[in-house]
Amino acid sequence: MKSKLDISEMFADRQFQRNALHTRYLNEQLVRVLKTIGYDVGFQRGEGQYLYDRDGDRYLDLLSGFGVFAIGRNHPTVKDALKSVLDSDLPNLVQLDLSTLAGILAERLIAQVPYLDKVFFANSGTECVEAAIKFSRAATGRTQIVYCDHAYHGLSYGSLSLTGDKNFRDGFGPLLPDCSAVPFNDLPALERALATRQVAAFVVEPIQGKGVNMPDDGYLSGVAALCKRYGTIFVADEIQTGMGRTGRFLAVEHWNVEPDMVLLSKALSGGHVPVGAVLTRKAIFDKTFDRMDRAVVHGSTFAKNDLAMAAGIATLDVLKNEKVIENAAARGEQVMAALSAMIPRYELLKNVRGKGLIVGVEFGPPKSLTLKASWNLLETASKGLFCQLITIPLFKEHKILSQVSGHASHTIKLLPSLTISNDDCKWIETAFDSVIDASHRVPGAIWSLGKTLVDNAARKSA
Repeated sequence: MKSKLDISEMFADRQFQRNALHTRYLNEQLVRVLKTIGYDVGFQRGEGQYLYDRDGDRYLDLLSGFGVFAIGRNHPTVKDALKSVLDSDLPNLVQLDLSTLAGILAERLIAQVPYLDKVFFANSGTECVEAAIKFSRAATGRTQIVYCDHAYHGLSYGSLSLTGDKNFRDGFGPLLPDCSAVPFNDLPALERALATRQVAAFVVEPIQGKGVNMPDDGYLSGVAALCKRYGTIFVADEIQTGMGRTGRFLAVEHWNVEPDMVLLSKALSGGHVPVGAVLTRKAIFDKTFDRMDRAVVHGSTFAKNDLAMAAGIATLDVLKNEKVIENAAARGEQVMAALSAMIPRYELLKNVRGKGLIVGVEFGPPKSLTLKASWNLLETASKGLFCQLITIPLFKEHKILSQVSGHASHTIKLLPSLTISNDDCKWIETAFDSVIDASHRVPGAIWSLGKTLVDNAARKSA
């Protein structure tokens, strides 16, 4: 008789070997990073917005898997949906057949974005960006793609070519030709680029994830008008900001604009099965899939698999029935109000910005001489290092998992599950207040940590 494979038992038996396994077979550098900053606590379980380590301690997760767990970890509705698929022996991925569940999920997505008509499913956000590049070129007959400085659209070759962070691009060139950047929030620069009438698409995050950079009030409506004037497809990358993250189903809704194409992923997965969706106008879609012999001219083997489609359907159900988007709006206002109120008290805290539960907490140079000397020491060693003096104590002393919003950034990005509670918001407020207060005491424990980080940076550069 064949023995049963028990994954949970395997996890329990081998979890103390995770560092050795990753060092030997996976990314050794990531193991070193986690050990250096003290994050190797061995998480054992996730539930909702919380993580639990090997000692049973509870952490508030303000990363949510880079936004994947919008409805929290291991939501019972999603788990039940996935179990029902596995128990039903459905005819999955026949390929020369039509997926019923894909049709249902597409129908429900278009109901949320009714000015668009068609859906293309992919496996991830970066695959959605790749599809958007191809669809835009096919629809317009043009080759050029314009994106924004500081943008992040993914790490496969097409999406990396639209990603503005040099740290991700270095060492992988040459990238896709005919891709060029314009400054975010700069409509005149965008018009100069589009006025050539050679640009197939302008791809933009409504709120830039790297830095939580906000659009000016008239920016996105101006983008829509310029794209229409010059025949360029307006692509809104809502892979992180969509699915209720900002307190609306799409971030663009805050500015009353209707892009020609919307990209979704991350939260659509329910946190279990990777999935991406490109929502677009029929006229664009039909230029790619324009004949029967081109019915499969673009696709992805696993894109419409039943587990992914079920996860997406269940996630939309949770967003609606549990009023998750409304909660994101309310809790986001609560967190931003509490953190903003600290700005007059702390000279290192410069700005708090965002929409809903994508929040940027920005730090900057102090005015007092003692703090300025310590700040400059950190900045000389490694730009953006100060934020580690906030995130590490948040983790070690207050059990809050957070991260700097990008390479060499002075902004910490909060991206929690949209299900956080009033008590969680108070937890965030108390923890940030305590850590920021400690960062204003020189000498002190936080600046001792800073010296350790400076020494580590010096050893790396030696």
